[in-house]
Amino acid sequence: MLEQLIGPITGAEGRLSLDVLTARMLLSFAVGCAVAGLYWATHRRDGTLSWSFISTLVLLSIVIAMVTQVIGDSVARAFSLVGALSIVRFRTIVEDTRDTAFVIVAVVAGMAVGLGHIEVAMVGLAVVTLACGIAMSRRAAANGAAPYWRLRMRLGAGYTPDALLAEPCGRYFDASHMTSAASSRQGAALDVEYRVQLRHDSDPAAIITDLNLTDGVQSAELRRD
Repeated sequence: MLEQLIGPITGAEGRLSLDVLTARMLLSFAVGCAVAGLYWATHRRDGTLSWSFISTLVLLSIVIAMVTQVIGDSVARAFSLVGALSIVRFRTIVEDTRDTAFVIVAVVAGMAVGLGHIEVAMVGLAVVTLACGIAMSRRAAANGAAPYWRLRMRLGAGYTPDALLAEPCGRYFDASHMTSAASSRQGAALDVEYRVQLRHDSDPAAIITDLNLTDGVQSAELRRD
């Protein structure tokens, strides 16, 4: 029944079949909603979720399905649409490469539905959902571990960082390694940076207070990596 519904959209006279065309548009809407729902479900909850981007994923799927109906098997129509759409300029910058991937998924899914290959859209969405599930499980495992921080300090001349920080590092950090070192104040001080992993019972404010009381430490800064 579904194959008959989304089958060829041209009748004996080469005219569009309205019921098949309508079915494909509705299916492209459903596929677009599925892509948008998957994006929403797998997006990190950090306040950067854009509802306009979610609606764009739905619209993209429908628009691409419409485009494939207009083009059909005509090469001339394809080149004409490329020329017409080339005047469109998107000014919004997609900051996350993951968002770009979902845009491509919406485009390909809409194209598959528009061409009547509903099985390609369904299987593709299933595999994409599986991949997102694996990525989310990996992210959850990473979030369960203690976070890393950036420790920046300015030391007085003549002090060795490793010897100076041996006792505080052993008390507050599970792991630490130096990432950079540079002289400052015309050689009168040494700026060092460490990437550290705090113990679960460590307080960043207490660490900074303790470091500032350490002889040789002129300033200290601790930021989440």
